[in-house]
Amino acid sequence: MIKNKKIVVVLPAYNAEKTLERTYNEIPFDIVDEIILVDDDSKDDTYEIAQKLGINHIIKHEINKGYGGNQKTCYKKALDLNADIIIMLHPDYQYTPKLIHSMAYLIANDVYPVVLGSRILGKGALKGGMPIIKYISNRFLTFVQNILCGQKLSEYHTGYRAFSKEVLTSINYNLNSDNFVFDNQMLSQIIYKGYEIAEITCPTKYIKEASSISMKNSVIYALGVLKTSIIHFLNRIKILHSKYYK
Repeated sequence: MIKNKKIVVVLPAYNAEKTLERTYNEIPFDIVDEIILVDDDSKDDTYEIAQKLGINHIIKHEINKGYGGNQKTCYKKALDLNADIIIMLHPDYQYTPKLIHSMAYLIANDVYPVVLGSRILGKGALKGGMPIIKYISNRFLTFVQNILCGQKLSEYHTGYRAFSKEVLTSINYNLNSDNFVFDNQMLSQIIYKGYEIAEITCPTKYIKEASSISMKNSVIYALGVLKTSIIHFLNRIKILHSKYYK
C-alpha cells in the first residue's frame, strides 16, 4: 500500500509462458498488494506457470474473449478486491515493471488519476526495437487522435497504464470492444470525462517472445482507432450523444 491505498496489478495474459516469470519477478512487492492474472484461453502453459509462481488470483477463460474482454475481467476482479490503484501490465516483458513505483505514487499522492507508460517520450521506442512501420503508424494515429480528442499525449497505444479506482468506476468500459481497440476506447472515455493524464518515459523491449498482432489485425485496429476518435469528436461538439460517454 501507499498512504493506505491498495495497489493491484493486473496481467492480461495470452500465451505468455516464456515471459511471465521474468515479468512477475520484477514486480515491486514492497508496494503491490495483489496480483491478478487472467489467462485468455492460452494454448501454452501460462496458467500452470502462474500457479507455480503463486500469483494471488488466477482466472482462466474457457474460451478466448480477446484483449479487451480479458481486461474487462481484470478490472472487474480488481474492483471486487477493493483496489484503490489498478495497474495494467502486459506479461510479455515489453514494459518494465520497475516503473510501477513511479506510476503508483503519482496516483496515491493525488497528482494524477491516470498514468501512462509512454514508449514515445524520449527515444525508447526505436532504441528498444520498435519496427519503423509501427513507429510511424503510432505517430500518425496519435497526431490525429490529439486533434480530434483535444488532447496532447505522446501516444495512445501503450499497454502500460495505471488508474485510480474513481476512474474505472466512472467510465462505461464494459461497453467497449473485446478486441485491441478497447485501449483506445477507454482512453477516449477518460479524456471525455475530463480526467488529467500523466505520461512517464518507458523503456521498451521488443523481444521475439513478446506478443504481437498480425498485419490484418493491425489494419483493423488502426481503422477502429480512427473511428473511435471521430465518434469522440462528434460527441465533443455535441453532434452525437453516445452511450459510451455517459
